[in-house]
Amino acid sequence: MTSAPRDTSELSAQLSEHMNGYLYTACLYTVTKAGIADHLAQGPRTAAELGEQTGLHGPHLHRVLRYLATREVFREDEHGRFALTPMAGLLRTDAPGSLHDPFLMLGEDLFWKPLARMYDTVRQGRTAFDDIFGAGFFAHLQTVPETASVFNAGAAGFSRLWNEHVATSYDFPDGARVIDIGGGTGSLLREILTAHPHITGTLYDQQSVIDEHQLDTPDTTGRWTVQAGDFFEHVPAGADHYILKSVLHDWSDSDCLRILKSVREAVHDNSKLLVVDPVIPPGNQPHASKTIDAMMMVIHDGKERTQAEFEDVLSKGGFTVTRILPTPSLMSIVECVPA
Repeated sequence: MTSAPRDTSELSAQLSEHMNGYLYTACLYTVTKAGIADHLAQGPRTAAELGEQTGLHGPHLHRVLRYLATREVFREDEHGRFALTPMAGLLRTDAPGSLHDPFLMLGEDLFWKPLARMYDTVRQGRTAFDDIFGAGFFAHLQTVPETASVFNAGAAGFSRLWNEHVATSYDFPDGARVIDIGGGTGSLLREILTAHPHITGTLYDQQSVIDEHQLDTPDTTGRWTVQAGDFFEHVPAGADHYILKSVLHDWSDSDCLRILKSVREAVHDNSKLLVVDPVIPPGNQPHASKTIDAMMMVIHDGKERTQAEFEDVLSKGGFTVTRILPTPSLMSIVECVPA
């Protein structure tokens, strides 16, 4: 049964809201950077009170919070005081599943400026990031340590949403040695080692990233190492399981083949490669992978992939997909063996 057609005014209003989507993002970034949710943890406050606590202009802050309240982020009462809602609570730094650091990351010029050049990206078939910053995304991060730290924290914040699901959805055998390639600050590897107490692991990433690693916990003592390197050039040899989480989606197919070549040279006959990324489903239904795919196109020349696209690039890289394991999160585990 088809739904009744909506009138033009309703569609126009909905489309206008979509056009103002960047305004919503800017307001969320503003209150996140100011720590408004943390200030409201002890109870409702007026915008004037919050302004005094944060150094923001009270009347302007009121207008931002009033707008966000229309989206169920904060709630204004009849006395002009704002309170946390369940969504606003996720902006607290101490909240389980906090999105504080990811919102700070997405508010950086790293994302805003290339998104403003979306038209150029689609016209040229490549990201405008290099034109804006004079280098590719990760090369640029090497030159701006403070921004790199914001990015690392934001990426780790997103990872916390699914790391436990990934770690517990795959059965690593006792005694296995795992290498997390491009594993950032090690939040996934830490979860894997915690969930599987009889395996060991190595975090492999650039030196500036592993300097901020999060592996040193009582549950993982003596079972981890870190190693710095460039996965385009070399990957440590001899592990039983190699993990590429949120790595291949950063790169074009041609760059992915360079990474996979390094992995293929490192694996032994019985090794397994686990690619942890979203898998784009068919159809027109909303799915976060389709949103992230558009972002990857603008920032990295990267992409999210369908099952067929994963099978194609992995086959060209010397691997055969044996199965795809969904997890309770956005991520799936694409298990591969050397071809």
